[in-house]
Amino acid sequence: MIRRFAALAFLGVGLTYFAAACGGGAAPKTAQVTAGEMPEGESWTGVYFHPLFGYLHLVEEGETVAGRWKRADGSAWGELTGTKSGNLYHYTWTEHKVGLVGPSANSTGKGYFVYKPGKEKGVAELDGQYGLNGDEVGSDWHCIKQQRMQADPKSINGDTGGMAPPAANTWQ
Repeated sequence: MIRRFAALAFLGVGLTYFAAACGGGAAPKTAQVTAGEMPEGESWTGVYFHPLFGYLHLVEEGETVAGRWKRADGSAWGELTGTKSGNLYHYTWTEHKVGLVGPSANSTGKGYFVYKPGKEKGVAELDGQYGLNGDEVGSDWHCIKQQRMQADPKSINGDTGGMAPPAANTWQ
């Protein structure tokens, strides 16, 4: 009886260590930020630029903000959607790698942006982070709102803009 109890206890401790080592016990990382007031006369709707992620097109509708981006090098495009509260926007995102299929073709995660008046008058900034999978933090994402550009998220999709090779039997 004692041996059976010891074996079960050993098995239970072993499974606990195994689950912890495989990440079973880690909770998703979340942002520790609080919402503030949205600057007077400002809106989330607009086009924002980041040197790696390219142009991010956001559209605000009620409490929801949704958008798309295409990386500056054209290697991937993504979409995000979430809710805003004042100057704070929490979102989930998916990025699609151009030319790939299967499980490696898409990455997903969560993130947040804080809308801030820019250092230059009239130029707003988004300051935030994004994380992979269930994490909301991990990597910085800082964008500058573009003047005189209209948000058009539908213009961003998986179209490679002529980068694809010609179809079969079209070589000359």
